[in-house]
Amino acid sequence: MSAGDQHYYFGSGDHVTMHGGSGNIGIDKRVTPAPELPQDVQRALRELLVLIQELRPQVPPVSSGALDDSLPALRADADVPPQERHRALLAVAGIAATVGALGVPIVEAVNKVLELLGAK
Repeated sequence: MSAGDQHYYFGSGDHVTMHGGSGNIGIDKRVTPAPELPQDVQRALRELLVLIQELRPQVPPVSSGALDDSLPALRADADVPPQERHRALLAVAGIAATVGALGVPIVEAVNKVLELLGAK
């Protein structure tokens, strides 16, 4: 900080440093939403979610819990960072790979989504 800078801490956890000026009011906390996914990616994610729901009762509880943890990031309308969606896709593919032939359609669906997202 330089001379004239003011630093404030708010109980909400916000830290603000103002560099000069006067009459500064408020904090702009708007977050730019993630761009909408292309229709083909949305469709592929919806298809994947159906497959996951079919697999869920056929895996051990710990695996079904991990699938559940991944679901929010795989919704077509989820506003999540790309790396979070990527992690969720890899987690689902890993679980699907452990159940042999039963998981093959899910692994293929994950690969399709990754390809559509340009991550493969």
